[in-house]
This record gives sequence, structure tokens and C-alpha cells, in this order.
Amino acid sequence: MRHTGLKLRMLFVGTILFAFYAAIAGVALAMFGTGIWPIVAVGTLLFVGFQYKFGKWAALRSVGAEDLPEEQYPEIHRMVERLSDDMGIEKPKLKMARMGAPNAFATGRRGAGVVVVGVELMQVLDRDELEGVIAHELAHIRNRDVVTMVLGQSIAAIVGIAVQWGVILAGDNDFADFILGWIAGMVSQMLVMIFVLAISRYREYVADADAREHVGSGEPLARALEKIQSGNERVEDTRIDDSTAALCIFDSEKGLLRSLFATHPPVEKRIERLRN
Repeated sequence: MRHTGLKLRMLFVGTILFAFYAAIAGVALAMFGTGIWPIVAVGTLLFVGFQYKFGKWAALRSVGAEDLPEEQYPEIHRMVERLSDDMGIEKPKLKMARMGAPNAFATGRRGAGVVVVGVELMQVLDRDELEGVIAHELAHIRNRDVVTMVLGQSIAAIVGIAVQWGVILAGDNDFADFILGWIAGMVSQMLVMIFVLAISRYREYVADADAREHVGSGEPLARALEKIQSGNERVEDTRIDDSTAALCIFDSEKGLLRSLFATHPPVEKRIERLRN
């Protein structure tokens, strides 16, 4: 069975997220009656759909992504076609962007995926290193990582909003209740996101392993990560915002609190795994 560890983790975290969602839905039903159930169900689907569509659009727009011309970059297009065929997915759209630092990311789902390659990345990586990075991004699309993360983030947001308004409605609706509700909602959302982000970090390891499998070695991607890390450390500012950084192959944010809410594992550990 492929990625047994990931599937077990997804089952565990999925159960927890479903429990959070079921608890919030149960409270809503108790407060407003069973007639609200269709509204809860439809509202959830619309909210998740909006998060997915808007997130995809915002990520591409934030870096100014443009189509990667096939006539200028035929080798990259052939590389993606070969890797996509090997992974059993449709070739995603290829875009390029000036991000201010070497990086790349994938968004979308199978059949509607997009891979964005930074111009800076193409300038610093050798061909086999770029192949490792692209294989990593294609693995995210094949494994439905973006859809999974959007679903998890949406449930966290729904829980936070529900707790916030639950606290407000349970009080006297004065200013103190609004402040207390906002704090309670933020804390609730952060607690749910801890589980979601733990899965996100593991998914990076899985995408690295998939890239190693389809490229034939982990060394090219390991060298690419070293160059990407070095390139990002020399840059003070990029066009990559926090939400888009969560999609990228490399996230440069560090710190104790950040490590708890990180979307990526430490790059040193990823390189070590790839070389082992």
C-alpha cells in the first residue's frame, strides 16, 4: 500500500477534524433546530469551495504568474509531460513568475493543477535538480495535498467562527463579549490548525519521497533544496506572502512558535531523508 504512514495519519487527523465539525454542527442543531441542517451542509460546501477557488486565484495573482511559453522552454514542458505520465496524472498548466527568490509551488487538483516555477529557480538549478523540484510539485497534485489542506483549513475556520459567535451570543452582546469571542475563536482555530499543519509537514516528506522515486535518486532534489535555502537566505524581501509560502517547496520562516505552526519540516531534515 502506497504511503501507509500518510493514510494512517490522515485517518487520525480526519477523525479529530470530523469530531470538531460534528460538535459545532451539533451545537447549531441544538440551538436552532434540525431545520438548520441543510443550511449548515450547503454553507460548509460553499465555504470550502470558495476557499479553494479564491486561494488558487490569489496564489497565482500574488506572484504575478504567467504562462510558461512552450516555445521558449520546450525541455521543461517535455520533462513535465514525462513525469506526469509516469505519475498517472494529466499534465498541469505550467506558469512562471518572478518571486524575488528561488522557489516553486503547485496549486489545484488532479485534472486542474498548476505548477508555478520561479524565474530565479530556473536560473540557479541544474536540469536534474529542477526535475527533482517539479517531481515534488507534481506529487502534491497527485496526492491531492492542496485540496486536503483547504478542507482542513476550512474546518478550522468554521470552528473558530462558530466558537466566536457562540461566546458572543451566550453573553450580553457588549464590547467585552465581542473581544472575548474573538479571542476564543482565534484560540480554537489555532488548536485545530495544529493537527492540520502536522499533516502538512508530513506531506512534504511524502512529496520528497515520491520525487526521489520518479527521478531515480534523492540527490538532485537534496542539492536543489540546498541551493533554494541559500538563495532565500540572501534575499530580504520576496513577492511570496504567507498563504502562498505554505504552497511553496521552501518556506524560510523560522522561530519556536513558527515551528509549531510551520507548513514545512526543517529543510535540513528533508535533505537528510533524501540522501538516506
